[in-house]
Amino acid sequence: MPTTQLLFDGAVTGLVIGLLAMGIVLVHRSSRVINFAVANMGLVGSVLFALLVVRYHVPYWAALVVALAAGTAFGAIVDLAVVRRLFNAPRVIVLVATIGVAQLALTIVAAYPDLDDHTTEQYPVPWTGTWSPLDDLEINSAQLSILIAVPATALALSWFLGRTVLGKTVKASADNPELARLQGISPKIVSTAVWAIAGLVATLCLILISAQNKSLTQITTLGPTTLLRALAAAVIARMVSFRIALAAGIGLGLLQAFVQFNWLDQPGLSDLVVLVVVLVAVFTVSRGRDTETSSFSFAPKVKPVPERLRQVWWVRHIARSGLLLLGVVAIVLPLLVTQPSRHLLYTVILAYAICAASVTILTGWAGQLSLGQMAFAGLGALTAASLNRGLRLEVGDTVYAFRGLTFPAAVLVASLFTAALAALVGAGALRVRGLLLAVSTFAFAVACEQYLYRRDVFHDEGTSSASFPRSTVLGIDVSTQRAYYYLVLAVLVVVLIVVARLRRTGVGRTTIGVRDNPATAAAYTVAAARVKLRTFALAGGIAGLGGALLAGAVQSVPYADKYFLSPDSLTLVAIVVIGGLGSVSGSVLGALWVIGLPAFMPDNELVPLLTSSLGLLILLLYFPGGLVQIGYSARDALLGWADKRLGAEPAPKTATSAPRGLTRTTRPAPPADQPVLATTDVRVRFGGKTAVDGVSLEVRPNEIIGLIGTNGAGKSTLMNAIGGFVTATGTVELLGRDISKAAPAARARLGLGRTFQAATLFPELTVRETVQIALEARGRTSLLSTALHLPHTFTRERAKRADADDLVDFLGLGRYADAFVGDLSTGTRRIVELAGLLALDARVLCLDEPTAGVAQRETEAFGPLIQEIRRELGASMLVIEHDMPLIMGISDRVYCLETGRVIASGQPDDVRNDPKVIASYLGTDERAIERSGSAPADRSDTALPSAEATATA
Repeated sequence: MPTTQLLFDGAVTGLVIGLLAMGIVLVHRSSRVINFAVANMGLVGSVLFALLVVRYHVPYWAALVVALAAGTAFGAIVDLAVVRRLFNAPRVIVLVATIGVAQLALTIVAAYPDLDDHTTEQYPVPWTGTWSPLDDLEINSAQLSILIAVPATALALSWFLGRTVLGKTVKASADNPELARLQGISPKIVSTAVWAIAGLVATLCLILISAQNKSLTQITTLGPTTLLRALAAAVIARMVSFRIALAAGIGLGLLQAFVQFNWLDQPGLSDLVVLVVVLVAVFTVSRGRDTETSSFSFAPKVKPVPERLRQVWWVRHIARSGLLLLGVVAIVLPLLVTQPSRHLLYTVILAYAICAASVTILTGWAGQLSLGQMAFAGLGALTAASLNRGLRLEVGDTVYAFRGLTFPAAVLVASLFTAALAALVGAGALRVRGLLLAVSTFAFAVACEQYLYRRDVFHDEGTSSASFPRSTVLGIDVSTQRAYYYLVLAVLVVVLIVVARLRRTGVGRTTIGVRDNPATAAAYTVAAARVKLRTFALAGGIAGLGGALLAGAVQSVPYADKYFLSPDSLTLVAIVVIGGLGSVSGSVLGALWVIGLPAFMPDNELVPLLTSSLGLLILLLYFPGGLVQIGYSARDALLGWADKRLGAEPAPKTATSAPRGLTRTTRPAPPADQPVLATTDVRVRFGGKTAVDGVSLEVRPNEIIGLIGTNGAGKSTLMNAIGGFVTATGTVELLGRDISKAAPAARARLGLGRTFQAATLFPELTVRETVQIALEARGRTSLLSTALHLPHTFTRERAKRADADDLVDFLGLGRYADAFVGDLSTGTRRIVELAGLLALDARVLCLDEPTAGVAQRETEAFGPLIQEIRRELGASMLVIEHDMPLIMGISDRVYCLETGRVIASGQPDDVRNDPKVIASYLGTDERAIERSGSAPADRSDTALPSAEATATA
């Protein structure tokens, strides 16, 4: 059993972890940002404190006031210089920026006078001596300081947030900045105050931790383990509760003490336990609330080449010219520079570029911020080395021995292993987006570094190292550094070609679609879970491949020294952000900048700053698109010049007949006597509130059913229950099949189409790409066959593009085909939504306020358009609409909801004149009642309106 002293030491350590976690919670409550610089922010003041007391002999309490003031000022400066400039950016961008802030703090501390002449002294403490309240318990001065300072600070923070005006506005300004401004609250002032307090708390924590560790020389080397435990405690507290964060910190301290006492011979086991705690906590938090709803893309938009410029030969190849030039340099450079050490450096750069390509896919496309990608690279390197050497596994009394694989076979199998492992890790994060996933992957990186890398199965027998000699690959000798460099260069080229190909096909489009709008992607039959697992596996496999090749370059796996440590995962993030996140070439440019530039210019003092996380911070503030953004700007200017030389653009095509995308599928008509959609006693509850209360309705073949009611009546919630987007009881039947338990994507595949009130769609995709995602319902894009460039994948991709163009032209969207959805007006996005429904070939369409946000004069165009789509698809419709002339004019029957219940149903005239409907919704104004029936009748010869007719903001 652990001793009283051991448990006390663990609890005291946990108190500091809990206080640091409170600092994380404070920032998150005010800005929805997870502050990864929370520990390093305290370095500025804590190191200054040691300097003042030890070197300059300033009295302890005076130095403490100065140090705390410096930490507070640093926090405020971080907000004013960094956070405020990124105030309206997606939260994931600010999280990445905090990584740069951590490096900035280290840079400031490095500029302080050193303490080399005082290494024999201990970190300052307010008093000396010990206290023994029990026979088996001794409390030193540092611990006594923690026992006094942490509870006092925790109480002060709780008082500040609960009793002061500024504290009460913290959460309000984070939840709704616009409403806070209307109430006279400045979210920016609140943010500055919070970051200043966070700097104060971080400084106090670092002073307390340093005093407990006693060493002056290890102040800046506390490592990521302290940060990880504070993050774990904050996640357990759901990023909102100070009390739970403090209690969780104490619990983690006790857990660490218990693990270390019972398994002293297993170093790093406590970090593995913390990883399990983090995964469970993240899973629980992600089930309880939406962890992040803002966009996860901060890659520059690459404007598509206009269709008419594609005929110009140099335009078709302009995107490849830069990479081709780099390729020529990469081939020639080792021939001109003959030193093997330089060839090794070039190989390391290429291997990092391969690993960075995995972050491009996982973060740039999928929006899943990974801070542990080099851990997969490290496991890939160790696995390849073990497979090459030969495995010896002991299971009980049985020993299994496996012969060693050849070098290329070992690398390939290791890549497949890391792909499977990444899918397994990703399976636990399917409900997690962006910020919380960063905590999970960071915990995974620390657990690998401290525990998994050290397993005997990965090491040469009787040693603590893992050698990975190379000999031949496909009969070619790669034992020399130059030959091996060319091998890694060839692999990098293949990886870039495959990744670029995937981005241009359904694989890349659906991945970005799930990132931008999971609900609409599911309505387009795209299963988010499958797409995320595929992305995790692909990224993990590429990272494992890069790690194995990196280990082959040095012919060993330096898992304890460099390349595969948790800071290297942060470096990998810096590589892709500096190069250009989301861009295939960005991984290469970033690796050249971050890894290559310091090696090429070793004597330049400015280069290390530009290539570190500090350079990442500068780039985020001023060039958020990365280095590749410069190239995109130059390309766009050149394309603009070429477009002007071609003269005026011809008028966009408008189809006069049904496009092939509509007429190529045949299906039997549903029985006329059976409803195509039916709900029975559907109920939806949110906590103690009933949003939908026992609704039953029917939609028959070729009917348009109107759904009306006041705001908050439960209309959209009912439609979400029909689509499977909320948990509901009762029965939902589609075409005679019970779909009550089916996922949203499965319901869409069975013929249920859906639009959403916000009409957000996929902001980072073009109109054509959005329609192509919907066309995935007619044939999935295979990852393996697309990556292998099989001929039939090119044929299918051309067919999807042609079908998308037909549908776009049919709805008058031709001029917007290459425009990004996020740049379109509300009316035009509504038309794009309908194009997606046409692509789905759905049997039942659920339209949620199709005219919301559209000017009244343009709303009239939607009636004929909706009726035209019904004729073309032969589909039935359930339509929510507040425009009474429109909904009463196009509907065959109408249901009216109030407080989640149906209060009237029947023919439009009957519902319009129902006393309950008049009292609940239409009111008693006779003019409003009469106007609700004054919509133009359905005319089959009505001209189909174009997108231009509805393109209003």
